[in-house]
Amino acid sequence: MGGFMGVASRKQCRTDLFYGVDYNSHLGTRRAGMATFDDESKTFCRAIHSLEQSYFRTKFESELEKFHGHNGIGVISDTDPQPIIINSHLGKFAIVSVAYITNIDELEKELLDAGVHFAELSSGKTNQTELIALLINQGKTFTEGIENVFRKIKGSASFIILTTDSIIAARDRLGRTPIALGHKDGAYAVTSESTAFANLGYDHVRDLGPGEIVEFNADEIKVLKEPGEEMQICSFLWVYYGFPTSTYEGRNVEEARFASGYAMGETDKTEVDCACGIPDSGVGMALGYAAGHNVPYHRCICKYTPTWPRSFTPSNQSLRNLVAKMKLVPNRAMLNGKRALFCDDSIVRGTQLNDNVSELYANGAKEVHMRIACPPLIYGCRYLGFTSSKSDMELITRRIIEELEGDANKNLDKYATTGTPEYNALVEKIRERFGLTSLKFNPLETLIESIGLPKCKVCTHCFDGSSHF
Repeated sequence: MGGFMGVASRKQCRTDLFYGVDYNSHLGTRRAGMATFDDESKTFCRAIHSLEQSYFRTKFESELEKFHGHNGIGVISDTDPQPIIINSHLGKFAIVSVAYITNIDELEKELLDAGVHFAELSSGKTNQTELIALLINQGKTFTEGIENVFRKIKGSASFIILTTDSIIAARDRLGRTPIALGHKDGAYAVTSESTAFANLGYDHVRDLGPGEIVEFNADEIKVLKEPGEEMQICSFLWVYYGFPTSTYEGRNVEEARFASGYAMGETDKTEVDCACGIPDSGVGMALGYAAGHNVPYHRCICKYTPTWPRSFTPSNQSLRNLVAKMKLVPNRAMLNGKRALFCDDSIVRGTQLNDNVSELYANGAKEVHMRIACPPLIYGCRYLGFTSSKSDMELITRRIIEELEGDANKNLDKYATTGTPEYNALVEKIRERFGLTSLKFNPLETLIESIGLPKCKVCTHCFDGSSHF
């Protein structure tokens, strides 16, 4: 996915920008970049670093003093190197994005046929952020160019533009990814994660609406384009991606996770001795489950944070699996002889779940029950790419459906509907596959109720196949 931060301040912006970008680190693991515009030298300062072997702070802290200027943008990215700096008829500007463009090949050909040239390549492929910049350049104004982006891309794109005298923020046309607006005396800021504001002294003023475009400096903000009515914000922000203290569309992440767990715990008849969350995103749900089910919360498995504070993504799949296993440590003293229930955000491929369950039994668990915060993932993500799956067949659900039906694409609507014979067979097969004592997924209705938005405003494609372009 990815996250970004933009700051316009009467003072030097580097400190707020640096720490603000860092508070988005849980959203990406591949690259990071920052850019500021220095009013005195009339130049952009930019740096881009790989995060695959280190952290954002260690990469940028030593060179922070070189980022002169009152306005700046930065990004944590799972995709291309950015910021991109452009010189065009609109003027000089830098841009960062959180985007997943599924028709990038089509748009690339269209631009090349029109005589437009690409300067940036990422692993031999077109840089998405540069593509967005080139589409913006087709407009006579920034607003017109941004509307061109929204009109032409499939997938999603939110982005921040740093001009020579202001910052322009544009939220995805359907609001699939969030942008929060913050303010303190002498400064405005925008970010993907509202949690970035608290320790920097900003008040979270509001969220930009779907397709909204704003321009701001240190003293004022103006709306260049009003938000649209239709919204499809990603439900996985509350399930997995979001930091517990962040809030989207008025709904706090931890509140939503606790509510979903409480609802499941209140109705579940399974007898267990304790509940535990799989760190980190399963903890809020497990705390809610424990309260709703009236059982104690125990830390039966912990994340080793001194050297695994976040998830690195090595290119080798087997090494990724090893990293996922090594950072979680079971606690035999809390597990031994217990009927333990665990809450987790989701089951994608099932690799990590298989390792976790084996370790829990090996450390003395009498029973291992699993509760999942969301419904089974039946469809790969078409809008943010959060599953990182190259095909639907990487999903454990689709592989099992193929085993059951002989066709991985058969009766998907039935497998996606809680309580049908097909759904029950799918859940039972997953339970058997991983040796769980019991397995339950939250129904889609419970997830939506926990988020607190109308279903028509929330993207649930990965669960039920609903599509909005």
